[in-house]
Amino acid sequence: MIRKHSATLHGHRTSFSLEDEFWAELKMIAAGRSIPLAALISEIDDHRRPDSNLSSALRLHVLSWLKAGGDRQP
Repeated sequence: MIRKHSATLHGHRTSFSLEDEFWAELKMIAAGRSIPLAALISEIDDHRRPDSNLSSALRLHVLSWLKAGGDRQP
């Protein structure tokens, strides 16, 4: 199921929609790196292409992480 989530990035609230499975993987990535989930989302946002949206960037980050074996930062 796709759910809407909110986060504060650089002092501004934003929202994005993600499937539960992607949300769970993002939480695992953050935990594995010992950083807050908000910090991971902010990092992904900072490095996404200007013409992409945050939801897509988050999904692509999870995909990249999983393809890399899920044990290191993509």
